[in-house]
Amino acid sequence: MKLKDNYKWSLVVPTSMGIRITPVAHGQPIHKSDTLFMQATSAESNVASVSAYLGLPCKILTTFVKGSPIAQFIKDNLHSRHLDFEGKEVEQGGPWGLRHQINIADSGFGSRGPRVWNDRAGEVGRTLNVNDFDLDRLFGSEGVQILHLSGLIGALSPETSRFCLELALAAKRYNTKISFDLNHRASFWEGREQELGGIFKEIASISDILIGNEEDFQLCLGIKGPEAGGKDIAAEIESFKGMILNVKQSFPNVTVFANTLREVVSVNEHLWGAILLAGDEWHVIEPRPITILDRIGGGDGFVGGLLYGILKGWEPEKWAQFGWATGALATTFITDYGQPADENQVWSIWKGNARVLR
Repeated sequence: MKLKDNYKWSLVVPTSMGIRITPVAHGQPIHKSDTLFMQATSAESNVASVSAYLGLPCKILTTFVKGSPIAQFIKDNLHSRHLDFEGKEVEQGGPWGLRHQINIADSGFGSRGPRVWNDRAGEVGRTLNVNDFDLDRLFGSEGVQILHLSGLIGALSPETSRFCLELALAAKRYNTKISFDLNHRASFWEGREQELGGIFKEIASISDILIGNEEDFQLCLGIKGPEAGGKDIAAEIESFKGMILNVKQSFPNVTVFANTLREVVSVNEHLWGAILLAGDEWHVIEPRPITILDRIGGGDGFVGGLLYGILKGWEPEKWAQFGWATGALATTFITDYGQPADENQVWSIWKGNARVLR
């Protein structure tokens, strides 16, 4: 995949930042916990974190509640992740006005599955507007190699749906590659299926990289595929390939397709795999067992590693391998994003080398 040669930013990601709170006693349920750990979070910043920790210049496009201590907490966290950012400062509008989203998460343990409660009322990210950013400066004067979009932001509100589409159109004008992770969320789509289906298909039609799972491709784009939640996901690989080929036929401008594979044995043990189609070449990682500390963020970790491999100019086989390993890495952190120390740490995960490094 040929990327832009002259650029300031390797990766630009629009997002709605918020906070995530989890029990300090890891694995315990929220309703039985009285001490909680708080982190700054968003699925899209989680993707960008992989490249940022590994030294590539990345920028977050977002919006903040003016004067909010939570906004300051988020900004400080983004700095600590080596992520640049820009975003409008929006007045709170009083105690019942705008705020940053709150993600309340129980990681589960053993046979007790995770539970996530999203509290997004009054979310400031729902106001994201393309007019708040200088797109000619961003994509033209500065230059961006890849714009990464998430279906979570695309479906957050009618304003953010339009925001993502206009960002994609601007990126296309400046020959920036577009990555689109479909990321379907049923609660976001309820009552907006026809509207969002049209917008998602329009973004997908001008994308270069399309990412999802069996549910995402079916529910966002209407492409038939295997039944979700199968017990023997390895046996369904040929069906996944058929689904991706159907997506490729419907969206011929896309040159890279990626599909994660996950089979849950227990909360703490998953079979983790991936399928990548780059041009006409398949790269399949058969599901392999990984040990889970917190599963949330594994998919974002995969996308982050995949995009890092593309940005580094590697061969497609290594994109899939690195993405698999950064996804596995993310599930070993109490944060919902992986924090790779270096490439060698990631490749050691891929090779199954968990020996101590002294």
